[in-house]
Amino acid sequence: MKLTILGGGGFRVPLVYGALLGDRAEGRVTHVVLHDLDSRRLSAVTRVLAEQAAGVPDAPEVSATTDLDEALRGADFVFSAIRVGGLEGRANDERVALAEGVLGQETVGAGGIAYGLRTVPVAVDIARRVARLAPDAWVINFTNPAGLVTEAMSRHLGDRVIGICDSPVGLGRRIARVLGANPAEAWIDYVGLNHLGWVRGLRVAGRDELPRLLADPDLLGSFEEGKLFGVDWLRSLGAIPNEYLHYYYFNREAVRSYQQADKTRGAFLADQQARFYEEMKRPDAAALTAWDRTRAEREATYMSENRETAGAGERDADDLSGGYEKVALALMRAIARDERTTLILNVRNQGTLSVLDEDAVIEVPCLVDANGAHPVAVAPLPDHATGLVCSVKGVEREVLAAAESGSRATAVKAFALHPLVDSVNVARRLVEGYTDVHPGLAYLV
Repeated sequence: MKLTILGGGGFRVPLVYGALLGDRAEGRVTHVVLHDLDSRRLSAVTRVLAEQAAGVPDAPEVSATTDLDEALRGADFVFSAIRVGGLEGRANDERVALAEGVLGQETVGAGGIAYGLRTVPVAVDIARRVARLAPDAWVINFTNPAGLVTEAMSRHLGDRVIGICDSPVGLGRRIARVLGANPAEAWIDYVGLNHLGWVRGLRVAGRDELPRLLADPDLLGSFEEGKLFGVDWLRSLGAIPNEYLHYYYFNREAVRSYQQADKTRGAFLADQQARFYEEMKRPDAAALTAWDRTRAEREATYMSENRETAGAGERDADDLSGGYEKVALALMRAIARDERTTLILNVRNQGTLSVLDEDAVIEVPCLVDANGAHPVAVAPLPDHATGLVCSVKGVEREVLAAAESGSRATAVKAFALHPLVDSVNVARRLVEGYTDVHPGLAYLV
C-alpha cells in the first residue's frame, strides 16, 4: 500500500513513519512517498527516517520527490501536512495581528484567517489533482486550519477527505487517565469544530464519569485543562473545553502574554527548526538524535504563554508524546482493512448538528470502516457553544468565499466577523498588513 505525505520535509513526518514501523499486519503501508517543495528539507527528513528504519525488518520503503503529480499517482492514501508560507509565514501572521492588539495564533482568530486565506487555494489545487490522478485515494488532512482546509477539499473530494487533529485525542486521554479509566475503553462525547470543541461526557461501561470529575475540585485541578482554565470555570461550563478555547475565554490575557513574549511561537519554531535543518547539512550529523532533541523542546514549550498566564506550570511528561500520527494510522487501518473503530475526526456534518448545514465540516466522534468515517449522532450544544460554533463557521465560509472569488472585501468581512477581532477598521488594517507580507495573498483584489 502506498502512502504519499505532502509536506514530506516537515518536522513531524518522523512521527508518522515511526507509527508505520510498528505496524506489521497484512495490508500495511509498504511504500512512503515524501513530497515537498524544499529538496533540502526532504533530504534531512529522509535521513531521519533511514535511521528510524535501521534494523527494522521490512520497513516501508521511502522515496522523495518535488513533483506533486508524481507523488500522487497510484497513492492509496494521501496525508496532507503542508505549511503554505513556511514558519516565516506563521511568524508574520502572529506579528501583524499582535501589532493590532488581536490574537495571531495560527488557527484561531486573525492568524488563522490569514493562514486559511493563503492555504485554501493550494489545498483546493491538491484536491483537484487527487481527484484526477488518484481518484480512489483517501486524503487525511492535518494541514491547518484543519477544519477549514478539510471543508475546502471536501468540495472536490466529498467524504474521501477526512481531517484529523491530536487535540481531542489528548484531551480525552487526560480525562480518562485522571479518572483511572483506560482511554481505549472510554467513549468520549466530544463535539464542535476543529480547535473549538467540548468534552461533555466520558462513558466507561455505560456510565458517564465526567460528573464525578466535575464534582471533585482536587481531581479537576490536577490535569492540564483544569490548570489552564481553572476549576471554577470548568464547573460553570459543565464540560471540559479543548485547550484552544483558552484563546476565547481568556483572550485579553492571552494577547497580552503573546505581546510580552520574547518571541512568538512561530518565530521560536522558525529559529529552532532552522538550527535542526542547518545541522542536517553535516554528513556526519546523527539525524535521529538531533530530531528527537528538537522535538522534545518543541513539545515542552507548546502553548507556554497560555500556561504561564494561567499559572499552569510545565506540561506533564505524558502529554509530550504527540498523538496525531496514531490517529492517522488508526484511520488508515480502519479503512484499508475494515477494522472498525471510533475516532474523533473532522468530517462533513450530514445532519449531526442541526444548527449547521450538511456540508459544514465539524469535529465529532465517528465510526470508521472500509467506507470511510460516519459521524455519530450527538446531543445539541448549549446556547453559548452553539453561538460560538455558528459564528466561527460563518467566518470560515467567508474565508472560503474570499479564496474562491479573490475578493478583498470578502476577506475583510471574514476578519471583521470573527469574535476575536473587535473592529471593522482593525479588519481592514489586518488585510492590508497581511497582503503586504504574504505574496500568497496577492490574489485578493
